[in-house]
Amino acid sequence: MSGLISLADILLPTKRKIFVSYHHDNDQIYKNILVRAFAQQFEIITDNSLSRALDSDDPDYVSRRIRENHISGSSCTIVLCGSETRWRKYVDWEIKATLDKEHGIIGVHLPTNLPDSLGGVHKPDRLQDNIDSGYAVWIDWGSFVSSLEALNHYIEIAINKSSRLINNSRTMRRRNGT
Repeated sequence: MSGLISLADILLPTKRKIFVSYHHDNDQIYKNILVRAFAQQFEIITDNSLSRALDSDDPDYVSRRIRENHISGSSCTIVLCGSETRWRKYVDWEIKATLDKEHGIIGVHLPTNLPDSLGGVHKPDRLQDNIDSGYAVWIDWGSFVSSLEALNHYIEIAINKSSRLINNSRTMRRRNGT
């Protein structure tokens, strides 16, 4: 009976798929809070420690696998930006794959990411390029998770940005660290 629409399809809204990129060692707690708070409304996808799952340091191979197995089918990528996120190669590769697919992207300033001497906070360079171009949305953690309506609002803004604003010209990060 393929091709028939069920009553559940009519009555239940489709969950948006959201990919979450973050530094596992430092920021897992924020990802867990996000999942607990919003898993009923969104299908939240994470990379499940890509370095172990893919067993490769080839950025082109890993980026293709991220696009095919994690980013495809999602609407938006949320980058949780803690104090060390800026220097994580897999976060950079996930951002690149998101931009390659022209999906929305939101950078979230976590409370652990304290201002530097100039008053700014650390963000992955590729994310900063797209905040500067107007493509990526930048928001602080408290505003982002304040309510379902707030989260929906920022996701809709991100996915409705013009792909002409994407800046994905930066060379891929080859290793972790400064």
